[in-house]
Amino acid sequence: MSDNSPFGMGRYLFSIITAMALSIAPWPQTISAFNPDWILLVLIYWSLAVPERVGIFNGWIIGLFTDVLTGRMLGQHALTYSLVVYLCFKLHKRLRQYTLLQQGLFIFCCLFLSQLIIFWIENTQSTTHFHIYFWFPIITGTFCWPMVYFLTRLLRLYRRF
Repeated sequence: MSDNSPFGMGRYLFSIITAMALSIAPWPQTISAFNPDWILLVLIYWSLAVPERVGIFNGWIIGLFTDVLTGRMLGQHALTYSLVVYLCFKLHKRLRQYTLLQQGLFIFCCLFLSQLIIFWIENTQSTTHFHIYFWFPIITGTFCWPMVYFLTRLLRLYRRF
């Protein structure tokens, strides 16, 4: 994965680091409840765009970095990211043919699966109540998918022109 390839490791790392920065940015309390899982959205894009280079192991490693970055239980994001990347890997040929609206439904399901697993893991540690706030990152992540898709695609195809 050299920088002069169409994929470019530098562009991949730049997008992941930007997503991590957005995830830990100090948002106001009213906005932080709506903060989607930027890292997962970027991982979904890269696993759909270049599945031969971004795989389940990448999802696992980025998930471990996310756990360390956010201070959550080690392995919780690693599990969810690797499962979602596995789904993307299995369905990438079909998902590439879909429109952004149809992909949005898949993104909604992936973000819901991720939130559900994280909620389940946190509920095994201590009693966690189900709130309406559970749905906010899923809905905003689904609406942010077209923006993430186009910006990351622009970043991926930057040197081709």
